[in-house]
Amino acid sequence: MPNIQATARQRLSMMNPHLERSSPSRGAIGAALLALALLAGCASVSYPDPRDPWEGYNRSMTEFNDAIDAAVLRPAATVYREVLPQPVRTGVGNFFGNLGDVWSFVNNVLQAKPEGALHSFWRVVVNTTIGMGGLFDPATEMRLERHREDFGQTLGHWGAKPGPYLVLPILGPSTLRDTVALPFDFYGNPVGQISDVPVRNSLTALELIDVRARLLQAGDLLDEAALDPYSFKRDAYLQRRLYDVHDSNPPQNEERYDLDEPAQGTNADQPPPKTSGLAPHSTAFLKPIP
Repeated sequence: MPNIQATARQRLSMMNPHLERSSPSRGAIGAALLALALLAGCASVSYPDPRDPWEGYNRSMTEFNDAIDAAVLRPAATVYREVLPQPVRTGVGNFFGNLGDVWSFVNNVLQAKPEGALHSFWRVVVNTTIGMGGLFDPATEMRLERHREDFGQTLGHWGAKPGPYLVLPILGPSTLRDTVALPFDFYGNPVGQISDVPVRNSLTALELIDVRARLLQAGDLLDEAALDPYSFKRDAYLQRRLYDVHDSNPPQNEERYDLDEPAQGTNADQPPPKTSGLAPHSTAFLKPIP
């Protein structure tokens, strides 16, 4: 019987010499299995929350982002925090914040917000000149408030709905509207205008590590306190973006799915606490909120 099977295989090989070479590689099989796992995750999760119809995929992508964070971003951010003194890290944050104010000025203009546009404009002027290129922040001492705006907020200001919740590779929590706005936010930021690719990539990586270093403690507290970190991040992100778009004054008829019915005598419209003054698409973890 073994000889018969061997003879049959030999004859098949003679009839089709490309049979063995056309067999799928291990890499292709692995990629197919990964795709099937993601599809299975999408199909196996029931989603009572209408804001998150792609929860299976989003949870899988969150796990992927967490793995990247644990292997690369968190160690780099830890070294960054331990090696560089606090004044240097503050200067780095001020520098990128000043660049972000440039794009905030544009979006304040697009949203017809004169006060925010004027504050953003003069913040850039003051911090770029007196603040030595943005390393210092004298504009805050002059009571020029930061009105951080991005193109996703601009779309929302003019009526664009957020769409489904979506977790992006590396970048983390987003929505369909904010994802569409990402290319505009990237090229609208002065860093995106740098033609030297190594310099642009280095500045982008530095900003990412600086943001992650500020969230080291917050990430630890989240992992310890939240029963379901995924749901906590999703609800916090969506609620924060709702308040961002409506300048902390969302419409009363806005339907909320992330909160229980408020007890009598409580204020259900109280905005969530702010965590930081950073851009919404910065990391794959808990997003700092402007």
